[in-house]
Amino acid sequence: MMTFRSLTILILSVLLCACGSSNVKRMENGSQPALTDRWNATDSQLVAEALISDMLSFPWAKSRADGSLPVIAIQHISNRSHEQIAVETFINSIKRELLRSGKAEFVVTGAERERVRDEKLDQEMFASMESAVELGEETAAGYALSGVITSLVDQLEGQRTTTYQVDLKLIDLKSNREVWNGQKQIHKYSKRARFGL
Repeated sequence: MMTFRSLTILILSVLLCACGSSNVKRMENGSQPALTDRWNATDSQLVAEALISDMLSFPWAKSRADGSLPVIAIQHISNRSHEQIAVETFINSIKRELLRSGKAEFVVTGAERERVRDEKLDQEMFASMESAVELGEETAAGYALSGVITSLVDQLEGQRTTTYQVDLKLIDLKSNREVWNGQKQIHKYSKRARFGL
């Protein structure tokens, strides 16, 4: 017959073994299971695909008479959600989708633009005249893309819904007209599992 102490030790041993095990699996690129209700790479890609598809359906994206592509500068996409989101990853998803479409080009902005300009200055000093890239030959952006990522969280008794909303807008820099405004929401539901044997 088992004593209370023996039964307690047995239960604790089972719990420690169950808690200490882990299982890691390698996944194919592009597949990510939803482990939590947090923003992830799949959300970033889904939102980028939906917004770019919508953006390209508006008149601003029509072909130019000279065959050139519209040029976009990404001004700022801010994260005002309840969690830390890698906004640069999301921006890269947007760029990749738009470039893949073949209907627009990007120019670099901010710190990246300054690094490129520094490289041109170095070339002017140290590279041969035939191979150096000249200053003052940059392509100007015709459009500026900006936006915000927000979230709403509702929870009760171990259940939680999270809604992420991404709002982007595209401004014609010549006229200051807003030529596109898009929105995409991602809804997630999670339920905390109760402890049990």
